[in-house]
Amino acid sequence: MPDELKPDYRNLTLSPAPDQRPYVLVNMVISADGRTVVEGNERGLGSPTDQRLMRELRVNADVVLNGAATMRASGTSSRIDQPELEALRAARGKPPAPIAAVLTRSGRLPAERRFFSSPDFEAVVYLSSAGEAQRLELEALGRPVVVVPAAAEVPAALRHMRTELGAQVLLVEGGARLNGEFFTRDLVDEYFLTLAPRVVGGESAQPAVVWPGEPTVAGIRQLELIAAVGNPATGEVYCRYRRVDA
Repeated sequence: MPDELKPDYRNLTLSPAPDQRPYVLVNMVISADGRTVVEGNERGLGSPTDQRLMRELRVNADVVLNGAATMRASGTSSRIDQPELEALRAARGKPPAPIAAVLTRSGRLPAERRFFSSPDFEAVVYLSSAGEAQRLELEALGRPVVVVPAAAEVPAALRHMRTELGAQVLLVEGGARLNGEFFTRDLVDEYFLTLAPRVVGGESAQPAVVWPGEPTVAGIRQLELIAAVGNPATGEVYCRYRRVDA
């Protein structure tokens, strides 16, 4: 496919990370009617080109974070699985894949997922203090477990990534409630969104970002459009937004 039909996410120019957290990117794919899930996961929405762009974003990341619901539905991985992109990371002195991370409140995660067994990437579990009773069971699965306070799970996890893991860039890949935690705390620096030319339908709302309560005008988060690329071959539009500071 000609390069002009898709953006190039391999070498993003990003602002420096703050002292206490990584620079945060969020990436999602959404249907034309605003849905992010079909039969329990995102499969069937994005094209191979969109999947390629997801991997290009991972080239820039030090950590890839998912919520527990996403892990249960479709697994959690930070693998890139494309030699050309892994070579780019190697040239920058980085391992083939970013660190994979999952944030869980209950601590109940599927032990059979490759997140716990794959030798292809490092991984860490961020466990809310509300689910600390599960800590020993999670640690027995072989990945480091970091307990974060229930009232400030996301900020505490970000602080650990920045100060203990040395992470400069975090890529958040959902789900919607985890995205909502980042947006409501004004912790999203850039938002990458693929608009897929598909109508999913159904009765339940499945947006890309969810937080408690009903929407209000006062709660709207304003974004600045950096780029939008339409791809006639796939029918997709690839959007890149940046936060607008108040």
